[in-house]
Amino acid sequence: MKNGAMTLFATGLGGIPSFIAQAAKAGKIITPYKKNKILICIFQRGAMDGLMAVNPYSFDELKKARPSLFMSPSNKEGSLFDLDGSFGLHPSLLKFNNLFTENRMAIVHGVGSPNNTRSHFDAQDFMESGTPFNKGTESGWLNRAIGLTGHEGSPFRAVSSTSSLPRSFYGKNETLSISDLQSFSLKATGKNNSSNVSKSFESLYDSNNESLLNKTSKDSFEALKILNQKNISSYKAKDGINYPNSPLGNALKQLAVLIKMDIGLEVGFAESGGWDTHYNQGTTNGTMARNLSDFSDSIAAFWSDIEIYQDQVTLMSMTEFGRTVHQNGTGGTDHGRASCMFVLGNDILGGKVYNKIAGFSKELLEDERDLPVTTDFRSVFSTVATNHLSLIENNILFPEWDGPKLNLIRS
Repeated sequence: MKNGAMTLFATGLGGIPSFIAQAAKAGKIITPYKKNKILICIFQRGAMDGLMAVNPYSFDELKKARPSLFMSPSNKEGSLFDLDGSFGLHPSLLKFNNLFTENRMAIVHGVGSPNNTRSHFDAQDFMESGTPFNKGTESGWLNRAIGLTGHEGSPFRAVSSTSSLPRSFYGKNETLSISDLQSFSLKATGKNNSSNVSKSFESLYDSNNESLLNKTSKDSFEALKILNQKNISSYKAKDGINYPNSPLGNALKQLAVLIKMDIGLEVGFAESGGWDTHYNQGTTNGTMARNLSDFSDSIAAFWSDIEIYQDQVTLMSMTEFGRTVHQNGTGGTDHGRASCMFVLGNDILGGKVYNKIAGFSKELLEDERDLPVTTDFRSVFSTVATNHLSLIENNILFPEWDGPKLNLIRS
């Protein structure tokens, strides 16, 4: 257990336990919980190249800086999707194009942390704590957000579909980490910390009472009982919906299960790795294209799968920093500064690339090499979280920041 959280993890056993073996079908389920707004966050770990994902192709300086990586829109297959005459969407993000043109997706470019560290670990820690100049912050910003909702919630109010609890979930409010809904058990600590799934959860709970007898653990145990009582048929995605068989695809599929089970989810978290493209980054093929395709296809499958819940859900991506403007000698890009974020929802003022990018000449770049951060990530996080979740904001969510919010959610 870490900072008041209970972790549920895959045991690797075959088959599906009885309390999950009947997970939600595509339709809604009658539930005792009120209809919650739900925020889904996806962390793209490794620093995504925002200049390739959403390319400001109209700047000639960028073309010169990336002779083998630059892309532009055209009528040819594999070219950028022109968004607004200035920015183009990578062809691997095909399924984002419709969401953007439907005004459901907004893109924020030139976004990042005011802390100029190029350390993956430090930058991710600062972003997830929400305090980019304070390493001593114990809680994560999403855990604080849960505490600002102003109401009691389900044991499933905050779930990370990861094998370990993300930094943004650390804190005093109840959170869960569930890596695999098909086969998992309660991870306990104490004198007897071997979790034998042949035992009933009741006996496991009793045998570990020294470490488990606290409110957090009882709430987590209640979560298991809720799943056991749902008695719903085996889950499958809506007809025609195919999730990628990838960590992100599987994580979002599990979050869709929880949403459709109507058991009180309010904050969900997933992550995507492999964005550290130092060499052979490629354009229409290669590491970057594959990652973007998985990213887009996973989110599009999730969004279609939860169709009747879309009014309740907003999804937001994040990455610790961007890549250098100039490509390096191995056909890749190095650690940079600003990147871009994607925000999806029916309450989003979408169909727009929010940006303050002035150009790519040396004098306009940070340290003459990087796209500068012109939008603090907290401006986006605060806007999305407080408006969508109707948080009671009182300088707790981001205690060291009083900057402007970004107006990208309908009032």
